[in-house]
Amino acid sequence: MNAEGSFASADLDKGADVIPIGAGRHLVEPEPEPDPEPAPEPNDLERKIASGLAFLRRRLSGEYEVDEFGFDPEFNSAFVLPFARALYEHWFRVEVHGLENVPADGGALIVANHSGTLPLDGLMLQVGVHDKVGRDLRLLGADLIYQVPMLGHLSRKSGHTLACQADAARLLDKGELVGVFPEGFKGVGKPFNDRYKLQRFGRGGFVGTALRTRTPVIPCAIVGAEEIYPKIADLRPLARLLGFPYFPITPTFPLFGLFGLIPLPSKWIIQFGEPVPMGDYDAAAADDPITLFDLTDHVREVIQQMLYDALLKRGPAFF
Repeated sequence: MNAEGSFASADLDKGADVIPIGAGRHLVEPEPEPDPEPAPEPNDLERKIASGLAFLRRRLSGEYEVDEFGFDPEFNSAFVLPFARALYEHWFRVEVHGLENVPADGGALIVANHSGTLPLDGLMLQVGVHDKVGRDLRLLGADLIYQVPMLGHLSRKSGHTLACQADAARLLDKGELVGVFPEGFKGVGKPFNDRYKLQRFGRGGFVGTALRTRTPVIPCAIVGAEEIYPKIADLRPLARLLGFPYFPITPTFPLFGLFGLIPLPSKWIIQFGEPVPMGDYDAAAADDPITLFDLTDHVREVIQQMLYDALLKRGPAFF
């Protein structure tokens, strides 16, 4: 019996298969988890809302820069330029020529003709330089602008400053691009019959500033502004009463009230001429009346000829 039992045990041991632990289970690779869906890209409206909120936060917290003249680049880019750009691109359809004459860096003085009854030519010039050259144009404005509280504040925040040699020299010494209209109110307020005829360029103060700072003068001709508010008459008594240099009568104002303030959609051309270098003159030239007169007259003649050329290039005023 012990033998049988022993034999049976041996047979069982001989015929037994050793099954490893875990054998018989189906080892299935775990399915990879699906990648999380990417967050949807914000649309234009969402981006504008986010940008607006960020702008508001910076304004409330004071986290923005203003230079010594009151220029606020962020405010200018967010409010002033978009409004002016809409007129520039869609209403006046401005073309800019001679951009190679405007330096990409360093100080320079852009000298342009002035016209239009209301000085929209300054805003269009500012947009053209900003968008085509990538620089902020620091315009010099008349005293009257800064005597109007809201207008003066807005002008300074958009980069303008008082038209005086001291401020112009400081800007040029800092390497800024400065714009000036030597005709002043004589140019912007001249009657329609005198369109594109340059008025007197003052006493050559802009030339003296360029000589002292040794920065080039860039002649600039603006065609198109003369037609936006054709001035056919001037109510001088009312102008004196209000403290204005003139009170214009146009075909649409004051006949149509506030609608008469909508500018006519003339076609514009802005042409930059070759720079007039000032570095070849010595320091005493800035105080020499003959030198100032000669250079001022030369710049004026160049701009006048550029106006005639740009008028021929443009053709009809409104097409």
